[in-house]
Amino acid sequence: MLITFIGGGNMAAALISGLANPPRSDLTLRVVDPSAEARERLQATFELTAFTDPVAAADGADVVLLAVKPQTMPDVLQALRGHVRPPQLVLSIAAGITIGTLQRALGGDLAVVRCMPNTPALIGHGITGMTASGNCSDPQREQAERIMASASEVVWLEDERLMDAVTAVSGTGPAYFFLLTEALANAARDLGLAPDTADRLAAITCFGAGAMMATSPDQARELRRRVTSPGGTTEAAMAILEGGGFRDLMARAVAAAEARSRELSGLRPGEEEADSGE
Repeated sequence: MLITFIGGGNMAAALISGLANPPRSDLTLRVVDPSAEARERLQATFELTAFTDPVAAADGADVVLLAVKPQTMPDVLQALRGHVRPPQLVLSIAAGITIGTLQRALGGDLAVVRCMPNTPALIGHGITGMTASGNCSDPQREQAERIMASASEVVWLEDERLMDAVTAVSGTGPAYFFLLTEALANAARDLGLAPDTADRLAAITCFGAGAMMATSPDQARELRRRVTSPGGTTEAAMAILEGGGFRDLMARAVAAAEARSRELSGLRPGEEEADSGE
């Protein structure tokens, strides 16, 4: 499989690293990056071929992976128009760019898989929501999953409209988690703990709880119940959070992120692009 990465950045580097380690004889990687320094670094680290011209890099590729910023995407799509053709697969990790937009801009009845990874993929612990155009074959879906699974878990969505929900939950979700950790550390300082100690207690507690939840067959509700002893300290804390509307506040935050994701993709609630999805 020959994969061409159009664009660099941390997420592309994470995927390249996951695919290239260990090296695989059935896999060839190309990358397009405008930065000479980035091209040299990628070539030296992963022994791939770096290009400046996206058209040349896409020629003959099985998968063309679009990892450019949304504001840069129109220029890249214009350059590639007519040069990416079936049976090539277009895989996009650009936020807010719909399948229909990609198909119209590139021309032709291209198979497209749209992805929403999140930042923990940078350390191999991400999760990616994926949705495919109706003309995407099973082998092409498998190609896309193999690529994204190199740095994250994968969940498939049959309705592209749900990508905005994925963006609001897992795409934006790390920031919610970081804010919780920051607030917990600040509360520890207020109780008299030294800043370094407070930060470490908060960070490792949240890390450990997250790892415990990710590896447990039980839901978060059940794990929370087990650590909430009647009349204990955790119950006292939960009463404050529940009484203060924590659940409603989180629901409103996620809804706001989902609405903004729709705005960025140019769709309003209830709308769907007729040519993009299954």
